[in-house]
Amino acid sequence: MDEDKVIVFIHPDLGIGGAERLIVDAAVGLQNLGHTVQIWTSHCDPAHCFDECRDGTLKVVVRGNRFPTSILGRFSIFCAIIRQIDLITYFLMEDPDFASATDFFIVDQLSVCVPILRYFLHGSRTLFYCHFPDKFLTSRKSIIKSIYRIPFDWIEGYTTGLADGIVVNSKFTASMFRKAFPKIDVVPRVVYPCVDVNEVEKAQTKLEGEKYPFLKGSDRKIVLSVNRFERKKDIDLVVKAFSGLTEEQRKKARLIIAGGYDNRVAENVEYHIELERLCDSLNLRHATCRNYISSLTIPSDIDVLFLPSVPSSLKSFLLRTASILAYTPENEHFGIVPLEAMLVGTPVLATNTGGPLETVLDGGETGWLRPPEPAEWTRIITTALFELTDEERTALGERARSRVKDNFSKESMSATFQKELEIIYKTRRRMIKFHDVMMPVVVSTVVIAGLLAGVGRTDWAYVCGFVGGGTYLTFGLLSVLARDMNPRL
Repeated sequence: MDEDKVIVFIHPDLGIGGAERLIVDAAVGLQNLGHTVQIWTSHCDPAHCFDECRDGTLKVVVRGNRFPTSILGRFSIFCAIIRQIDLITYFLMEDPDFASATDFFIVDQLSVCVPILRYFLHGSRTLFYCHFPDKFLTSRKSIIKSIYRIPFDWIEGYTTGLADGIVVNSKFTASMFRKAFPKIDVVPRVVYPCVDVNEVEKAQTKLEGEKYPFLKGSDRKIVLSVNRFERKKDIDLVVKAFSGLTEEQRKKARLIIAGGYDNRVAENVEYHIELERLCDSLNLRHATCRNYISSLTIPSDIDVLFLPSVPSSLKSFLLRTASILAYTPENEHFGIVPLEAMLVGTPVLATNTGGPLETVLDGGETGWLRPPEPAEWTRIITTALFELTDEERTALGERARSRVKDNFSKESMSATFQKELEIIYKTRRRMIKFHDVMMPVVVSTVVIAGLLAGVGRTDWAYVCGFVGGGTYLTFGLLSVLARDMNPRL
């Protein structure tokens, strides 16, 4: 692009997950290229967000947090839609001049706002970033849940297809996108997530690791697993693989399982207990360290160490000192942890599925890709811990670092994002009309009202119809008023 542009990111909840890391990195990268960048979100907790969102590096605007994220633990997708519409209403009405001056929107996770933005802001372009189709992320354990999801699956596909451009985080996600939305004629291109290749190791990183007794002066080789404590991450795989080492080998090694853990999340608590029981069944001595104080009581002869909610500095230390990273999830959409390990020269063992197929070079080039079979993983772990020479390990580490720097840097991602914006800026597009915006409301109202009537709740079916009709008329009136207030919209 020949001149600086105004770019606005629309993101539902700016926490500290992988999707949020990508959005923050993209925003910083585009800002460094000279563009004016803002992030609009429904929620951003200063105590639970990335540094760039609270130290002034990025301008983050929080609006539309008036509605709950769920109702009695349910209807999360419905609430997410309402919250995003509320956010976009603030954006359009709070500063219409800035809204109409916005050149590009980068929307991710939820696409409901795409037709609204295009309807009001004819001169802007909208790029949708698909981390993974929501259609494939939700379970359908009952007929009612399956019917309930029908309008929302349709809305996801319909509104996503109205974006000027669509990008995804990996070729694997691109294949799943085409499977989820076969009628969308926009071909999604890949913009890979990144890691900060210019990050300088800080002194406290070293101190953070060395102060823990189980690491200080230990000559045990570390097999490291970094994942959230969720069953779909299949951490069982590396526990079983580690148990396949001989008793003599286990005396020279230790499996450390670190990752996201929240006491409020039932699955985190339950899965941690399940993993402890698995260790017991395999005769693996284990312990859990939740903070520095509890680390003082960790026996020196344990085989498996659990580190729930590991601090980022300790995680960095572990990635640098581990002999191998064991990345267990199958069909992971992308997976940023293998890149973090490769950047510091640590070899990666991952399943031969999903995102790691695009990041890890097999055959010991930068790591290994194997089917999720414990015996296979035991063999590779043995190789990485006890069979590689120092020269081979050093060469592998250099190849891994080079691959990350050449293909997955923040600068590379920013340049690719800018290229995608240039593409959609030149692409011809059809105008969005009133019925394009309101079609999702009509479809969802009809389906949900029909579902309520089918289960005998005709009273709620009438209420749903009344709300849907009222929304249709209200939006029509607001669109007329908005354009009267600011003809540029």
